Amino acid sequence: VQLVESGGGLAQAGGSLRLSCAASGFTSDRYVIGWVRQAPGKEREGVSAISNSNGNTYYTDSVKGRFTISKDNAKNTVYLQMNSLTVEDTAAYYCAVALGIVAPEIVNRGMDFMDYWGKGTLVTVSS
Repeated sequence: VQLVESGGGLAQAGGSLRLSCAASGFTSDRYVIGWVRQAPGKEREGVSAISNSNGNTYYTDSVKGRFTISKDNAKNTVYLQMNSLTVEDTAAYYCAVALGIVAPEIVNRGMDFMDYWGKGTLVTVSS
């Protein structure tokens, strides 16, 4: 499985960015795909994920109501629309996949629970 992120960059507080993750190489349609972020000096945090099996989604509390995850099956691409950005959203954002029939909350359980990772894209929010 290959994951390629794009869409990071610089935004002002209150602004928006959309991240994309182009995924390829799946041999099964049973997986969860989502986003994990890591801010400088902080632990990785599962931000959001979506189940390819049933479309269930997960959002960490700090992004609920601001971020939206979606998936374009025709393009095998997952998007993270980030609105009302704050400086606390500044981080490297990684696309990650967990194989099998799992709940999207798995994205917040740590690196050992995700099977594949992208190289990441940096999001910087200025005040």
